[in-house]
Amino acid sequence: MGFFRVFVAVMLVGILASCGKPPSKFRSYHGPEVTQIVVNKGERRMYLLHHHRVLRSFNVQLGGNPVGHKQREGDRRTPEGDYIIDRRNPNSAFHLSIGLDYPNEMDREYAEMNGWKPGGDIFIHGQGPRFQRVRGDWTEGCIAVTDREMEDIYAMVRDGTPIRINP
Repeated sequence: MGFFRVFVAVMLVGILASCGKPPSKFRSYHGPEVTQIVVNKGERRMYLLHHHRVLRSFNVQLGGNPVGHKQREGDRRTPEGDYIIDRRNPNSAFHLSIGLDYPNEMDREYAEMNGWKPGGDIFIHGQGPRFQRVRGDWTEGCIAVTDREMEDIYAMVRDGTPIRINP
C-alpha cells in the first residue's frame, strides 16, 4: 500500500508540474550586435548581419504583390530601399513585430506627387494564430517569418538598426 501512495504522489506532482506556464515568447540574446538587416525580396531571404558577417538568415514571406517598391496604401507591396527599425510591438496580432520607418520622406513625396497615400505600418512579424498554415506571399506589405523565428529576431534586433530591402 505504501508503494502505491508514493507512486500516486509522484504522478500527481508530475501532472501538476506539466500544467505550468507556457514558455515565454520573449527570448534573450547575448551574441554580437546586429548592425544591419538585409532583405533580398527575389530570394525571399532576410539576413541579420554583424558588419559583413551573417549571424542568421531566414526565409521570408512578403506582400501579396511582391514585385516592385511600395508606392501607395493598399498596393500590397513590400518597400524597397533603406529604412530603420523604429518600434516594436510585443502584443502584435502577428505574435511579435518590429516596425520600419516606412514611409520615409521620399516615399511621402512620391505618393503626394501622385495624389496617393503612401501607406504605413510596415513590420517584420510572425504569423500569429490566424496565419500559421498560409503559404506564399500573403502580407499587406510586411515581411513575415515563423513565430519561433520572430522570437529570435525580436531578441536580436534593436531599435535604430538599419534595414536594406533589395528587389
